[in-house]
Amino acid sequence: MYSHYSNRHWANPMVYTPFIAYPFHNYRGYVPYYYRQQTVRGQATWTEGGQVTQCGIPWSENQYMTAAIGENSPYQCGQTLKIKNLASQREIVVTIVDRVPGYPPNKINLHRQAFQTLGGNLDAGVMNIEITPSPELEEEKWGKYLLEVTQAAYPSYNVIEYNSIEKTQLSATQVQETYEYILTSPQERIKVRGNVIYNPETDRVISFDIKEV
Repeated sequence: MYSHYSNRHWANPMVYTPFIAYPFHNYRGYVPYYYRQQTVRGQATWTEGGQVTQCGIPWSENQYMTAAIGENSPYQCGQTLKIKNLASQREIVVTIVDRVPGYPPNKINLHRQAFQTLGGNLDAGVMNIEITPSPELEEEKWGKYLLEVTQAAYPSYNVIEYNSIEKTQLSATQVQETYEYILTSPQERIKVRGNVIYNPETDRVISFDIKEV
C-alpha cells in the first residue's frame, strides 16, 4: 500500500535510503557546494501529483516529466535535473515543481509518468537512481527556451536527453545557439534540432526554429 499526504500523494514516503554517493553533512541546513553540482546516487518514489505545489509550478509542466524534492534539498524550484534509472540505464530530464517533508537530499519524488518512463515498477514504488544537475540548461537559458518549444511541439513525446551543439556570433547584435534533443514515445525515438537567434544587448529573440534531424 502507498502512503499519502495532503494533496500531493507521494508514494512510500518512509522507504529507507541506504546510500549517498558522496560524503554529506547537513548541519543546520548547510549543503556543500560540490554536492549541489555533482552527480549523486539516491532513490526515487512516485506520485500522482496534486493541484497545488509549493513551487507554484503545475505537475503537468514539461509533459509531466516533473518531480518533488525534500525541503532541505540543494536543488531549487524550476531547476532541471537529469535522472537515470540505475537498473534500466534509462534517462529523463525533469523539472522540480514541488517540495515534500522528510526526504533526504538524494531522494526525489517523480510524477508517475516520469517514473514509468524510466522503467520503474509502480508496485515496488521505489528505484535506485543517479541525479545530475543540468548546468547546460540552467546556465544557457536559450537551451531551456528551445526545450519548452520542443515539448510544446511534440506533446506526446518525452525529452530524455539534450546537447548544446554550438554558439555562433553572427554579428555585433546577433548570436545563434543550436541544441539537439532526444525524444521518445511508445512507438519511436527521434532527434530534434533547435536554433535560436537573439540580440545579446537587448536579450530579445530575433528568430527560432526546430526540426527533426
